[in-house]
Amino acid sequence: MPKQATTDIEIENCFDVMSELRTQLKKDTFLSTVRQMETEGYKLAFIEDGGKVVAVAGYRIYSNLFMGKHLYVDDLVTSENARSKGYGEQLIQWLRNVAKEESCNFYHLDSGTHRGAAHKFYFKQGFTIASYHFSEQLNDK
Repeated sequence: MPKQATTDIEIENCFDVMSELRTQLKKDTFLSTVRQMETEGYKLAFIEDGGKVVAVAGYRIYSNLFMGKHLYVDDLVTSENARSKGYGEQLIQWLRNVAKEESCNFYHLDSGTHRGAAHKFYFKQGFTIASYHFSEQLNDK
């Protein structure tokens, strides 16, 4: 069952799995980055199996003129060695329930164009392609 990461330890325990998706992350700044993002509405959820984090999702609930109130999934990843065991599906359903409980009009996410297996998974979970997402990198990070 997914759980909200609220303590420093819970957040830190999510690093290894999150870094499989976000490879640029640094362990020594992960906690402070998440805590800063929390001030902007970010929340982190995770699933453990045998005391070890196996899946993680970062999300926000906010409003805009296009969708009204909505839940946006920033990050969703299951550890490579724990895939195809239902953890991603559990997170998707849990997040869907959060969105419904919070009276959101939409529940959505972006996925990189190169992530074909993820797209197949999202279609299976009931998502559709609703728009193109355009971006422009402004600095070297």
